[in-house]
Amino acid sequence: MSRAAPTFTIESIDFFERDVRLRMPFRFGVVTLTEAPQAFARVRIRLAGGAAGHAAVGEGMAAELLAPKWFDKNPALSNEDNFDQLRAALALARTLYLDGVPRTAFGHYAAHYRAQIEQGAGQGLNPLVASYGPALVDKAVLDALGRALGRSFEQLVQANDIGLVPEAAVPLAPDLAGFDLGGFLAGLRHAPHLAARHTVGLVDPIVAADQAAGTRVGDGLPETLEEVVAAYGQRWFKLKVGGNAGADVERLVRIAGVLDRLPGYHSTLDGNEQYDSVDGVLALWRRIEAEPRLARLRESVVFIEQPIKRQAALAEDVRALAACKPVIIDESDDSLEAFPRGRAMGYAGVSSKTCKGLYKSLLNRARCAHWQAPEASGGGTFLMSGEDLTIQAGLALQQDLALVSLLGITHVERNGHHYVNGMAGLPAAEQRSFLRAHPDLYEESHGAVRVRIRDGQLAIASLGSAGGPGFASGARPDWASMRAMPGR
Repeated sequence: MSRAAPTFTIESIDFFERDVRLRMPFRFGVVTLTEAPQAFARVRIRLAGGAAGHAAVGEGMAAELLAPKWFDKNPALSNEDNFDQLRAALALARTLYLDGVPRTAFGHYAAHYRAQIEQGAGQGLNPLVASYGPALVDKAVLDALGRALGRSFEQLVQANDIGLVPEAAVPLAPDLAGFDLGGFLAGLRHAPHLAARHTVGLVDPIVAADQAAGTRVGDGLPETLEEVVAAYGQRWFKLKVGGNAGADVERLVRIAGVLDRLPGYHSTLDGNEQYDSVDGVLALWRRIEAEPRLARLRESVVFIEQPIKRQAALAEDVRALAACKPVIIDESDDSLEAFPRGRAMGYAGVSSKTCKGLYKSLLNRARCAHWQAPEASGGGTFLMSGEDLTIQAGLALQQDLALVSLLGITHVERNGHHYVNGMAGLPAAEQRSFLRAHPDLYEESHGAVRVRIRDGQLAIASLGSAGGPGFASGARPDWASMRAMPGR
């Protein structure tokens, strides 16, 4: 008989920020990003029942970028408006989570899930924006629990110390009724390596000739796709498309001119909601099929990510497109109901992003296992991908990588290391502490500690149980170097 998951109250939640400036612009969807704040959460929990053999209290931490024009792509909103939306979601989560009631880690999430979305809607926040609040808080809470119990993220999940039990989960995800959640969690394993999937943004230079005179950053780090391949040895790529089939095909041909030099590679296509309907995406795919110079690139595509605007994506059957390549949802994954709705429309998968919530990722991964079991109604193959929003080195990167690895995903979109100059903007002591704690994941070069990629691989053994208690970090950020979150 398995032991009951520990319960605890949440005593405090504090939010901080620091600025992140990109070394080169990154365009995704309707925005070209050059800078954004990064949010940090610091929480304190108190274990119920005396906490025999363990610390009575635990302090945890988490980080996530305040990314504009992804959670809410309304062009009438400025980047500052988007930042304030996400800050409002965090403030709402803090109020809900500080109710003084002892619960399990998942129990805190489950108890406030619907209220967070409903109260967020009352403030004009869509469900994706509203979910950002619990997404950051839940990571910090789980980190605090691991440190109090002396257990790693992997150990917490495998032993179900998080409390992801049917009586708490099935009311939120009724399609998981009858599924062995405990057995599923016990079977998850942290891998020592992940393949880094490099994103080619819509304004990224492909070769040096694409850069106008005087526009190179010139910091010694790779800038063009050609230079990235040579420097990092990647074999996985995420290719952005912009909603104009002719322009998209022309750009893909230029990308293929670089990638086809490799002995082999894999890719994904990311539409970032730039197409109005499935017919537009099918037209793009037919043009790709008709272009001989894209033969290898076409074969390399393993799935197509969220090509249709979220307003129409889950209202339109995509089976005709899915017959060409599997199609997954990303921005449309705004609630726990979204993936089942997508499945009914012909979608084969969903992305994992810590900014959408780690419990959503765990539940959606359980769905993939449940739905493709031989006895499942309808059968089929379902997949989960690992994506990111320019996740930064340090807490955010490490916690996302640890989650992706535990979910059994073998490649993950990573681009924060390309668009930002590593930890160059952080205090030197903080940089050194992360390098000491995670020498497999980081290196020091070009004057800063940065992500280490060799032969396209990220080494992440130190983020698992070998790295000690807590959620994937043996180092702490310098809180004194941050500012308190404005108005929060």
